[in-house]
Amino acid sequence: MNVNQAIVERRSVKAYDPHHKMTEQEISQLMSLAMLSPTAFNIQNWRFVVVTEPVLRQQIRAVSWNQAQVEEASLLIVLTADLNAWAKEPERYWQNAPKAASDILVPMIGHYYENNLQVQRDEAMRSCGMAAMTIMLAAKEMGYETCPMDGFDFDAVGKLLNLPADHIPTMFVVVGKPLKEASPRGGQLAMDEVVIYNQF
Repeated sequence: MNVNQAIVERRSVKAYDPHHKMTEQEISQLMSLAMLSPTAFNIQNWRFVVVTEPVLRQQIRAVSWNQAQVEEASLLIVLTADLNAWAKEPERYWQNAPKAASDILVPMIGHYYENNLQVQRDEAMRSCGMAAMTIMLAAKEMGYETCPMDGFDFDAVGKLLNLPADHIPTMFVVVGKPLKEASPRGGQLAMDEVVIYNQF
């Protein structure tokens, strides 16, 4: 499947076969691709919590408006972000770059994020959003359907996952085999309404 086809055919599916299991190899492949998603300054601030424990899946479902796909999809991925990734040995993020580039970029990371909580949070959301799209398109190519989700109690999920204090949940992506096809698209806006050249 090419990228164009995956984009066109990707839909948010709610009903999944609860008996289907993804293999460890499939999960590893999917996560490896997710880890290629872009991040500012290459800080790789996403953290992917792959929830496989059945009781924990039930508990998360209970704080996610009882949405069945949280428990019944083959895979529940909670995309979280390390808000302080920028400060944790940032030289790691440029260890393979030429020294001249690393010497410039590594100090820039601190200057950009330090004491700027809003930027740290905004960056977390951007990074996890891009990673979620990577997961969904990769899963589609692998023959799976997905659903991105933000319908849950963020604080309760953070506690259930025992997230460190400097981490936040951003969204879920569930992956699995559908029990039925997605409903037809609700309606797309016209291109001339959403694509603006140069200025409003």
